[in-house]
Amino acid sequence: MRYRRVGRSGLKISEISLGSWLTYGGSVENEMAKKCMATALDNGINFIDSAEIYARGKAEEVIAEFLLDETVDRRNLVISSKVFWPTSEDINDWGNSRKNVMNAIDGTLSRLNLDYIDIYYLHRYDYTTPLKETVSVMDDLIRSGKVRYWGTSVWTAAQLERANAVAKELGAHKPIVEQPMYNMLSRYIELEIMPVAQTHGMGFTVWSPLAQGLLTGKYNEGIPDGSRGSRSDSIKKRLTPDLISKLKKLGEIAESLDLTMGQLALAWILRRKEISAAIVGATRPEHVIENVAASGVNLSSSTLEEIHQVLDNEPEWPPTYAPNMFYEDRMA
Repeated sequence: MRYRRVGRSGLKISEISLGSWLTYGGSVENEMAKKCMATALDNGINFIDSAEIYARGKAEEVIAEFLLDETVDRRNLVISSKVFWPTSEDINDWGNSRKNVMNAIDGTLSRLNLDYIDIYYLHRYDYTTPLKETVSVMDDLIRSGKVRYWGTSVWTAAQLERANAVAKELGAHKPIVEQPMYNMLSRYIELEIMPVAQTHGMGFTVWSPLAQGLLTGKYNEGIPDGSRGSRSDSIKKRLTPDLISKLKKLGEIAESLDLTMGQLALAWILRRKEISAAIVGATRPEHVIENVAASGVNLSSSTLEEIHQVLDNEPEWPPTYAPNMFYEDRMA
């Protein structure tokens, strides 16, 4: 396993990391989730990502159960969570206000059974809360010891620019990381978000690096019964004949390099020095082992050009995939 700095901070994380979205506390049985986490640590992963909204807090609770194992050294792990999305019907139980963030961190620490977390992300930008209030409360959490670093998730370039400016104005801790979606099929961050974040010393921990499984090759011959694709209209909609043709060609490239298609997709992401980690979910330990094997794979310039010719896509804004990903509800 190789490790990378998170932006210009001193924090170092495994370039392949483990996520708990759509899996732990929900579709994956708890004991299996803990086996996946144990396999991750055994194979050099030191970063586990979660959020209070994942399985309504149950993902954090499963991680807490795993951390109780006496063989797990929490000091050497990087644990993250996120705040923003509503967890109840209460009017103040959402967003990036001081009240919600303070309440949310206490809930997260209680569910994780921890005194602190390493990275706390603002899961979306909050148009209803002054940014100075949000930056100030994140700084307070770091100074209180409840959080080591803070970051953002799915923020625009302008929002990142403003957050760093406000932090500088207040003399507050700046965000060290952005967590966007990024994969072969969705490259929008390369346009503005990536260069702006890099200018401010922010790293990237990207989610959906395998595009909900599309880049693993499991849908190349159709949608298997019982798979995520069989339950997802968005995956069905995306599986056009043109995309399937591209996926099959990517599979051929991967095979020629003695890689799985998923490993090729992860190595393609890690070609960018701006990326600190690709966060990948896993429902079985063997998935973890396969993903970890992508660490350290260096794709040649000729291979990258071949992939580019197959994809025949360029970064575009707004992203055509998940166009509603950016939260823009300016409620009064």
